[in-house]
Amino acid sequence: MLDAALIKDCAHPSLKPAIVEQFVTAAGSADPLSVTVRSGGRLILVPPAKSADEALEIVRQYAGNAVVRVGLTQFPVGVGVKDPADLNRDLLDACQNVRKGTAMFAKIIRIVSKWYGNPTHDKAFLQIFEDAVYAWKTGEFEGVRVFQAPDPGGSVTMENVSPVRAENKNSDIHPEEAATEPPDASKIGSAEMRIDLSSIGGK
Repeated sequence: MLDAALIKDCAHPSLKPAIVEQFVTAAGSADPLSVTVRSGGRLILVPPAKSADEALEIVRQYAGNAVVRVGLTQFPVGVGVKDPADLNRDLLDACQNVRKGTAMFAKIIRIVSKWYGNPTHDKAFLQIFEDAVYAWKTGEFEGVRVFQAPDPGGSVTMENVSPVRAENKNSDIHPEEAATEPPDASKIGSAEMRIDLSSIGGK
């Protein structure tokens, strides 16, 4: 569980604390120095970093050649960075990681919400949150590369969202390379809600 002060001081203001906690539980890590590396659909085992410098060395070793996620929010390394040499320790600082991670996640929520037509009822927000978590893990939503996509704007405040299940804490989805895989409904909810089959006698 994230420290309340960390959430208050660092998290994006549009996401209430319960949502930030659930986001990190579902898609992040308890270790601010955590580095996750995946390549070719497989997890690459890397030694646990004991310091920010060690973590940064691991990041620079794999950045550009594999999918690298770091810190409490498992922020995708390389977003907005062209050269691994330009990577610094910012994302390994707990506050900076939470600040950037929740800001990016808030943008993804707006992307997903816009796709759904910006609904306002509670059940829709729950589905939006779960789809946003899936998009965070895979890097895509309905063909959109969410980390690179422009912010659609809007005022999705998430005020009506109740904390959701923590079932998708362990991500076995290969980030940014598994977006074509069908969603695991047991982890992200009823993804079939994206398609209206009523006109053909479906669900």
